[in-house]
Amino acid sequence: MAAPHSTPPMGDPAEIAQQKAQARKLCVQALRTRAPDTDAGILAQLQTLLAPSMHRAIACVWPLPHEVDLRPLCHWLHENGAQVLLPETTPRGTPLVFRHWHPACTMQEGRFGTHAPDGPAIAPDIILVPLLGFDRAGNRLGYGGGYYDRTLASLPAAQAIGYAPSTQEVAALPSGPHDQKLPCIVTEREILRFDPPSS
Repeated sequence: MAAPHSTPPMGDPAEIAQQKAQARKLCVQALRTRAPDTDAGILAQLQTLLAPSMHRAIACVWPLPHEVDLRPLCHWLHENGAQVLLPETTPRGTPLVFRHWHPACTMQEGRFGTHAPDGPAIAPDIILVPLLGFDRAGNRLGYGGGYYDRTLASLPAAQAIGYAPSTQEVAALPSGPHDQKLPCIVTEREILRFDPPSS
């Protein structure tokens, strides 16, 4: 994997940042109180979507306690021949690094309570992107660190797929100058596809 380029600071105008902060509070609460069977529905939809991609490198996420748990999907992908990657949370202001995972690998503690494999860094073909919130224009709301926006911008050839419970949908999300729209978002109810952003 190539060394990351120097990345300029990213930030939103004050009004957009405030709107996102308010939306983030509501979305975190919705995520924490989702129905118990929601995660299984999301995993089933992701399996349907990813089944034709078993020969590719697929970046998943090792969950924090309140997040959608993709670990069963990681095992399913591995068992079916995909190369499973997990993100290492790099210093703020840089893209994520994705490292090869397998069930017997050693996991190392990272920043913000995250865990990453002690494996080689590999560029993903597909990136599964966790969401706090989303709208039907393909906008996503994250935790505010800009990690996935930087990562997607640095890996334009990778296919990005967002995932979240349907309860995380909002009517419209504010969009900042560095936000990366998603072409596809998966919930437990449906697979949403959006027009690619115009260049």
